[in-house]
Amino acid sequence: MKITDILATGPTYSFEFFPPKTPAAAEALTTALTELEPLAPSFASVTYGAGGGTREMTHDIVTGLHRDTSVTPMAHLTCVCHSRAELVDITSRYRDAGIENILALGGDPPKDLDLPPGELEHAIDLVRLVRDVGDFAIGVAAFPEPHPKSPSLAVDRARTAEKLAEADFAITQFFFDAEHYFDLVSSLHDLGVDKPVIPGIMPATAISSIKRMTELQGSDFPTWLSDKMHAVADDPEAVFKVGVEEATTLSRRLLDGGAPGLHFITLNRSRATQMIYENLGLTPAS
Repeated sequence: MKITDILATGPTYSFEFFPPKTPAAAEALTTALTELEPLAPSFASVTYGAGGGTREMTHDIVTGLHRDTSVTPMAHLTCVCHSRAELVDITSRYRDAGIENILALGGDPPKDLDLPPGELEHAIDLVRLVRDVGDFAIGVAAFPEPHPKSPSLAVDRARTAEKLAEADFAITQFFFDAEHYFDLVSSLHDLGVDKPVIPGIMPATAISSIKRMTELQGSDFPTWLSDKMHAVADDPEAVFKVGVEEATTLSRRLLDGGAPGLHFITLNRSRATQMIYENLGLTPAS
């Protein structure tokens, strides 16, 4: 089923997974999928290593979800380090396998590998390529804070509006202050774009990992959240619960403010997402 059709029926609740690189990680992914499928997600996305390092794993997980589960899958795809012909081939394989949803991303080239830059420069170019290959629902990324490479907030909002105007929906990077999301949506509206923007939710359940991930993403680890987590830093379970509670509060604010759904970045673990679902009173029927 196309995500555009799913969005038309009401709020969506979706999950994001990444391809495992070790047997232990593969087992964790299998466990997470098994434990989260009963929550009846609207769809699930699978990330894609820059340069195609996890190309086949992404393809196998996405097609496996389509073939073996009740979950609607979406494949992430990036421009970097790929020729146009490679991207046409990858997209055609998804089309022929019955996959109807693709998240078109610019991507960042891996720093530790000497790879060619790729023939497509921006995500909007990939959106157009995917449109030419098949009848897909196409998503793009949005940065609420904004993208760290943008020269200004205004420029970032303008670029996001341009690519979303040609895509069908957007999914944001994770963030912790609802105001960032509402400012993004308001700015896009002012630029004439009102397509669905689904907020990405990633609970801050461990201090070291959230600091690292916010730095990699170029976003803010707000002082108020850092202070709450450091206040119980000697108790990992208490830190975990703080992260879940704050993610629940954020999710409620977003839904109450009109967000078209929530996209949970699971990191191939199920517990935090399950707890937030319970806190929000979500059921498969809802």
